[in-house]
Order: sequence, then C-alpha cells, then structure tokens
Amino acid sequence: MRLLTYILFCFLTMGVFGQETEYVTSTKTLKLMGTRFDITVVAINQDIGQINIDEATAEIRRIEALISSWNPDSETSLINKNAGIHPVKVSLELFKLIGKANQISQITDGAFDISYASMDEIWKFDGSMKRKPTDAELEKSIAKIGYQKIIMNENDQTVFLKEKGMKISFGAIGKGYAADKAKELLISKQVVGGIINAAGDLTTWGTRPDGEKWLIGIANPLSKEKIFSWLPIVESSVATSGNYEKFVVFDGIKYSHIIDPRTGYPATGMNSVSIFAKSAAFCDALATAVFIMGKEAGLARINQLPDTEAILVDSDNKIHKSSGILFETTP
Repeated sequence: MRLLTYILFCFLTMGVFGQETEYVTSTKTLKLMGTRFDITVVAINQDIGQINIDEATAEIRRIEALISSWNPDSETSLINKNAGIHPVKVSLELFKLIGKANQISQITDGAFDISYASMDEIWKFDGSMKRKPTDAELEKSIAKIGYQKIIMNENDQTVFLKEKGMKISFGAIGKGYAADKAKELLISKQVVGGIINAAGDLTTWGTRPDGEKWLIGIANPLSKEKIFSWLPIVESSVATSGNYEKFVVFDGIKYSHIIDPRTGYPATGMNSVSIFAKSAAFCDALATAVFIMGKEAGLARINQLPDTEAILVDSDNKIHKSSGILFETTP
C-alpha cells in the first residue's frame, strides 16, 4: 500500500564533527524487504562506515525474516496459517509490534489496520480494471478485516486471528519499524549520526559531519522536481504516503491504491501526507491512516498527539499542516 515518496535528503560527503576528530559519511543503496533502502552513517573513515552499514543491513534482514508474510517460515505466516484454528506463540518482539499496530488502529479509528491483508484483491492498479467493484463485492472483501479480531494473550504471549481466512501484514509499518531497529542498533554501537531511508520512511540521528542538522525536502507531489520547503530533522523521523502513480479513474474520480480497510474503497481527496515523529514505524502507519482519514479528521487527530506533526497536500494541490509546522508557502 505504500509508494516510494518524494522526500529528499541532503548531506555533506565530508566535514568536521566537533573540533578534533574528522568524520566522513558512508552511504550505500540496497534492495531490502522488496524495496529501496539508502543507509548513510557518519564514521571516522569509509571502512568503518561500511562495516556499520553492513550491521544495519543484517538487522533489517532479521526484521524481514520475522515479519514477512511472504516467508512461509516466518512467525507472521504461522499466525496467518492458524487463523480461526488456534493461537500461536510468538517472540516478544513480534508480540509487541502487533500490540503497537493495534494501538495505532485504535487512535485512527481503524483507518490503519494490519488485518487489511484479509481483503480480497478486487481493486487493480495495473490498468486492467474496467469498472468499480459493487457494494456487495466490497462488503464481502472486507468481511474478515478488523483489528478487534486479533486476540492477544499477554500471559501466554500468543496471537490468534478469530476467523478463518484472516491475515495480517506489516506492509504499512514494517519498513519504518526496520529503519527504527537499524538506527537503534547503530546508536548502541556508538555511531554518531546517520540517516536510514526505507523507500521514504526516513529516520535520522546525530548531525552531518560538519555538525549541521540533517535536512529533508518536502516535494510537490505533482511536480517531483519542485521542493516547497526544506525542514531540519533532529533525532526524528518522517514518512509520506501518496497517490502519485498507482490509481484508477472512474466517472472523473481518482481512486488511489491506498484503500480504507473499513469500507474497501480507496481513499480520495488527498495527494500526499507526510508525518513527522520520533519513530519511523509510527510515521509509516500514521501517514497511511491520515491519508485515509482525510484533511479534517486527520489533522484533528494529529493535533491531539504529542510530538507529532503533519503536512498534507489535498487533491487540489493545496497544503495543510498541523499546528507545529511553521512554514508558510504553497507548492
């Protein structure tokens, strides 16, 4: 459900961090979790930097093995296979991640829901659709969706999907979570700064080698080359959901690939949503949810959350922002 965002970041390739030690940036682009990851670290030399990047890469692959619903041997696949049959004991890490996902479902009134994977694939965004699905088809498609049907037993550390055919997937939170965990690992190894960009789910720590803040540019979703604001990011994360490429049009209405799990209908009215918060996983999930919730409900909810901000671009290409975003401009 997620699309590579048009969030850009810049950094200096070499500089001085502090007054005594010279630092450089090491960067590597890889395909992980089926998408593009750009990993940048600040290190005392390129060799150490590449070692750090390899460590982050191994951590991302570990997360993928844990949460992938495509891997038949993963804990997630085991939960899905036993839907409607019996609970499955899982690792504490996966148990906590599912709990975090359900909490986000609660605060977004179900606009974010990892059980969306239960939905029948009746919407196609490859050019093959000739008509909208009927109401009956949509109702049948979403029948097994509902985070309330994900039963968690804290004492036994088990997860149970109540109905046969139910599935969970971490497509709208997994990349952000992997970026968070890789960042956490590198910080534990005293890596002084860096950026992990998981196809637009981006998290930073420390500063550039010259001591300056990392900057990200928010781009106009209808004009990829035009940036309407550069924002400093300090020990924080950002994620964007957008409808730039995957969509269909029926009766003059544009339907994006981001589908509301409560109705089965694609979200309308938004071009992009960027969320700023500490956790990339939280940003990842909220970007999808706010895109679905829409301008009014989405911004109202963001303004209720501590240390969380948003920039929205609606279908008329007008910018809307939460109370903590200070710039004044239009794309």
